[in-house]
Amino acid sequence: MNSVKVLMQKKVASLLFIALLLPVLVPAQSREMGLMVGVMGYKGDLNPVMYNSKTFQPAIGLVYRRAYSNHWAFKAGFSYGHVQADDADAKDDYSKNRNLMFRSPIVELTGQFEFNFFPYQTSNSYTKASPYIFVGLTAFHFNPKALYDGEWVALQPLGTEGQGTNANGKKPYSRTSAAFTYGGGFKFKLGRRFGVVLETGIRKTYTDYLDDVSKVYADPKLIRFEYGKKAAELSDRSFEQAPGGNIGRQRGNSRNRDFYMFTGVQITYTLSRKYMDSCRPFRIKLW
Repeated sequence: MNSVKVLMQKKVASLLFIALLLPVLVPAQSREMGLMVGVMGYKGDLNPVMYNSKTFQPAIGLVYRRAYSNHWAFKAGFSYGHVQADDADAKDDYSKNRNLMFRSPIVELTGQFEFNFFPYQTSNSYTKASPYIFVGLTAFHFNPKALYDGEWVALQPLGTEGQGTNANGKKPYSRTSAAFTYGGGFKFKLGRRFGVVLETGIRKTYTDYLDDVSKVYADPKLIRFEYGKKAAELSDRSFEQAPGGNIGRQRGNSRNRDFYMFTGVQITYTLSRKYMDSCRPFRIKLW
């Protein structure tokens, strides 16, 4: 068992070593830029599954890709979109009774390393198409809001779980966070200079407040005293409360952090000055 573990560690180390050396060892490099259009979705306390079309909202972005070879590339992307969810769409009675909902804009900046299973570069006329996978890191800004009296109200400043109150002692959560990003897709050429990419990427965030829901119900009287009537009513919107109220009862699950995803289409244009017709596809043996 230990020998298998050591072997896997050596393989991972080999992958990282090759990835770092590719910009130096591989002369066939190209650059491209493009537009991303798709949807963002959400998984968290108000939606337990990733692919729920009711949470999907339009998203758009820009992408820059630097291909180190026909197999390896680095991609930087800037995206803007929204995610949303509503307990009214839930299937279980607990969530329906909780009666929470949110909508949040997402502004993200991401960097990802891509691996093409088959040789591919948009600028290389010898390559045509390839499936691929990627991993990376994403920094993003969010701002969950709820509909209240016909108006979308930002929830973080209201301390809906008692953040910032004298009884809680914890500061309001940050609306800027990071995420481990992974996914995959399929690339193919569209003419000599254009490429099309179909991609789905998952963002495993380091926050549990993308939806403003994480821990337990706070004392609504205290919230009302420090933040006002609106904050108190948005902190607990349940139809039926437990005897004695919901104070201290579970509002969310803090053990599971939130996810969001971006899936869509990229149309890219190569920025290379000349086509790399002399650079035929090749494969790199990693071990």
